[in-house]
Parts: sequence; structure tokens; C-alpha cells
Amino acid sequence: MENPKPEVKIGDRYIGEGHPVYIIAEIGINHNGSMEVAKKMIDGAVFAGADAVKFQKRTPEICVPADQWLIERETPWGRMTYIDYKRKTEFTMKQYFEIDQYCRQKGIDWFTSCWDIPSVEFIEQFDTPVYKIASACITDMELLAKIKETGKPVMISTGMSTMREIEEAVKILGSKNTMIAHSTSAYPCKPKELNLNMINTLKRIYPEIPIGYSGHETGLATTYAAAALGACFIERHITLDRAMWGTDQAASVEIMGLYRLVHNIRDIERSLGDGVKKVYESELNSLNKLRKIKTEKVEIAA
Repeated sequence: MENPKPEVKIGDRYIGEGHPVYIIAEIGINHNGSMEVAKKMIDGAVFAGADAVKFQKRTPEICVPADQWLIERETPWGRMTYIDYKRKTEFTMKQYFEIDQYCRQKGIDWFTSCWDIPSVEFIEQFDTPVYKIASACITDMELLAKIKETGKPVMISTGMSTMREIEEAVKILGSKNTMIAHSTSAYPCKPKELNLNMINTLKRIYPEIPIGYSGHETGLATTYAAAALGACFIERHITLDRAMWGTDQAASVEIMGLYRLVHNIRDIERSLGDGVKKVYESELNSLNKLRKIKTEKVEIAA
């Protein structure tokens, strides 16, 4: 008996083989704590034709190691401790309600990478369609179990991970409603370290799970390659300006780049076809003009 095609339902969309690539514009923390910037990025993602925007949600007191709390650094708000800086980049409940309403008005999905259990409990107050597990969190089994308890679909990013760690995460989450994103956690990532053929490796190991790609490279060509290799969903960080302050900005795509990314991926999808050789009506003029020896009568593709 043939295995069913891997697919997961996200809201009113399916992600998987035979469905359009689900394209995620990762806002992350590139908003630098500004609701105005976040809304401009949401607008940019809608303009570009992305399917979803994604944020990151942390509880700083849990996610920042205690020995780093009081280390001072320069920030857009002046010099402050690292823990205060991380608090500044987190949106409040009121702000997330604003994001929720804004995305609904704009007709775009939104969801988050939750880095700790209280953040999952926080986001559960919203009707987001899926959770993302960041590469940094793939070995946090308590967090994975908490997210599984929500009953919502889950995407796992696999940067910095061994195959054994990926296998352990899938064991906790199960294969139903789970998606795996190949990723390399370098910002930005060198092309020689992207290892895009891992997309095919993961497809072979997990034929029942949709496999995607989360990229941190500069440029778009290698992300197009991921789409051509059959990534079912693709995530790239976005920014209003790569020169903005923040650690993820340099590995992000500006809005016009995102526009090109989305539209070229749609062209790639259309161009791949079904793999069955056929003669198209558009070829007939060339066939009659250029063939010295006429071919047998052929059925013309619709």
C-alpha cells in the first residue's frame, strides 16, 4: 500500500507534498521592540505575498543565563544591562492583541517561536495556527512536551542539531502534525555550510512528515534551490533595512527581496510540472518548422 503524501493543516491551508510552498516571513525580534516597525514589517510581508509572519516569544528571566544579566551593552535605548535589553524587545499582552487584530485585518497568519514554557502559556491566549520550535530549543524536552499538549501543529528547526537530537525531538512530538525545517544556525550562513541536500535526506528518513527550510544566508539563490529541492515550507528573516540595529538584521531579507523571493518561488512551483513528458501546443510551430523527419502523431498537452 502506497504511503499517503505528508501534509499538515495550518488554518485553512495544507503544508506538504502537492501543495504550494508555505512562505513564512520571520520578523523575530527585528522589530527592536517597536510596534510601528512590527506593523510595517507585517505590511511588507502582505505586500510580498507571504503566507505568514512569525515572532519570537521569550521570558527573559528564564532564557538569559544569570551570569549575563548584568553585562552592559549599547542598545538603541542607550547603554543598559543585557537583561533589561531583552525585556525591551518583548511585546506585552496588549501589544500582542494589537498584532493579532492587525494580522487578522490584513489577512495573514501569525505565530511564534516560544523559547520557554511560560511563553507557550502566554501565546495560548491567542488562536495562532501553529507553533515553531527554534533550533536552540530542540533539545528542551519539557518545552516540546508542553507544546505537544496544545494539540496544535509544530514546526521544528534543526540548526546546531545532530540526527540523534532530531530523532529524539520527533519521538516526543510524534509524526502527526509535525513538520521539520532543515537549517544551519549561522548568521549569516556561508553557502558551503547550508547543506541543502539535507532536505532530501530528511524526506527519505521521514516520508510521513513535511520537510521545509529555514534559511539564514544572504541572497536568495540558495533559497530558490531549497524550493526546487521540494521544501514544503520556507522561512526567511525579514527586515525593513539590513543596516538596522540587531544581531539578525544582516541575515535578513528586505521587503523587495521578500517580494522577489515569493514570486520567484511561485514560478519555480509552476515550472516543475509533473515529470511526465508531453508535447505542448506552444511547441507545434517549432516542431513543424524544424523537424526534417516528421514525428509520429502526438497527443498535445492541454
